[in-house]
Amino acid sequence: MVSTQSISILEMASKGGWIMIVLLILSILALYLFGKKWWEIAQAGKIDKDFMNDIRDYLQDGKLKSALTLCSKFDSPVARMIETGIKRIKRPLADVQASIDNVGNAEIARLEKGLPYLATIAGGAPMLGFLGTVIGMVQAFFNMANAGSNIDIALLSDGIYTAMITTVGGLIVGIIAYFAYNFLNARIQEVMARMENASIEFMDLLDKAETLKEETANEE
Repeated sequence: MVSTQSISILEMASKGGWIMIVLLILSILALYLFGKKWWEIAQAGKIDKDFMNDIRDYLQDGKLKSALTLCSKFDSPVARMIETGIKRIKRPLADVQASIDNVGNAEIARLEKGLPYLATIAGGAPMLGFLGTVIGMVQAFFNMANAGSNIDIALLSDGIYTAMITTVGGLIVGIIAYFAYNFLNARIQEVMARMENASIEFMDLLDKAETLKEETANEE
C-alpha cells in the first residue's frame, strides 16, 4: 500500500528560499497599493447625481457663490474642475477650458500615482519566480555532479520540486497584481468619463450664456 503525504502551503513556501520572502513582500505591497488606490478612486467617483443640474440652476440665476459653496461640499475631481471653471467664469472661454483641463490632468495624475509600482510587481514577480527556479535547478545539478556515481533520483526531484515553488509563487503574485492593475485602470477610466462629461456640460452652459449675451447686445 502506497502511503500519501501532504504538505501545507506554509511548508511549501518555506522550501522556496529567500526569493519567497521577496515575493511575500511584493504581495503585501501589491495588496496595500490596491486597497489604497481603490479607496481613492471610489471616493473620486462619488458625486451627487443632481450636481450639474444644481450648478446649471445657480449659474442661470447668477448665484456664483452658491455654486462655489456646492462645489466645496464634494471632495471629487468633478467638483474641483467645476469650481475652477466658476472662479474663472469672467475670462474668455478658451482660458476657462484650459484651466479646467489643467485641473483635470492633475486629478488624473493623482489617481494614477502608485499604479506603475503595481504594474512593476505584475511584471517583475513572475521573473523573480523564474529566477528562483533557475537558481534551484543549478543547485540541483550541482548536487548531482558532486554525488558522482551515487546519483539518487530523489536528489534531483527534490531540487526541482523546491525550484518550481518559486515559479508558482511568482505567478500567483504577478497574476493578482496584473488583475488589480487593470481593475484600477478601468475604474480610473470611468472617473475620467464623468470628468469629461461634466466639463463638456459646464462649457456648454457658458457658451449658451455667452451666445445669449451677444444676441441681446445685437438686438439693442
